Amino acid sequence: MLVPPEHPTMQAKLKFPAGLYGVTPEWDDGIKLQQAVRAAARGGMVALQLRHKGPDRAQRREIALRLKDTCRENGVIFLINDDWRLALEIGADGVHLGRDDDAPSLVRSEVGPDMLMGVSCYSDVARAEGFLSQNVAYIAFGAMFPSRTKPLAPAAPLNVLTSGRALCENLAPLRPGVVAIGGITVENANQITAAGADTIAVVGGLFMAPDVEAAARSLCEKIQPLSN
Repeated sequence: MLVPPEHPTMQAKLKFPAGLYGVTPEWDDGIKLQQAVRAAARGGMVALQLRHKGPDRAQRREIALRLKDTCRENGVIFLINDDWRLALEIGADGVHLGRDDDAPSLVRSEVGPDMLMGVSCYSDVARAEGFLSQNVAYIAFGAMFPSRTKPLAPAAPLNVLTSGRALCENLAPLRPGVVAIGGITVENANQITAAGADTIAVVGGLFMAPDVEAAARSLCEKIQPLSN
């Protein structure tokens, strides 16, 4: 009998994991998303972010509940983009905040000390440094490469990952992770991990692949050198 992996929230201290971080495409079909997330988890995905910007909050909540359960069943960390109130309401593991979302300091005061909080830092190392005092779980940089999801996103140089990792190393042993996002594929993932990323966040290169499980497995193989 297969026993599902222990969910990280069962551990004493929840920490954002190194590895493959799936970010959902803008799909409204919750069942289709569940199937894709299960496949990605079988391939080794360790964290998932629900990114659903549609105006229908009831629909977003229904999808979030589906994916939270799916992630729990597969030992995957589950975060929600932007909507920290929904993350708190349904008991998600965390929230991801961008430049146009509520300030991390405000969100931290509302969600408490234990919810994971990731922040977009684009190519701004000073922005990342400012957030490290606010109990963030990770700092995210990108777009590292041209992205189909956000084609107008400004490019971030690889050396921001190196600089970000140096900042985080000073906060060991529970140091925040360094996440890279934007146009990451199996072909270029080695450059990302070599530059200092712990985790790669992938949308199209994972969920738009013909075989999601195989894509996840191939991406995970590229991350292992820095996973420790």
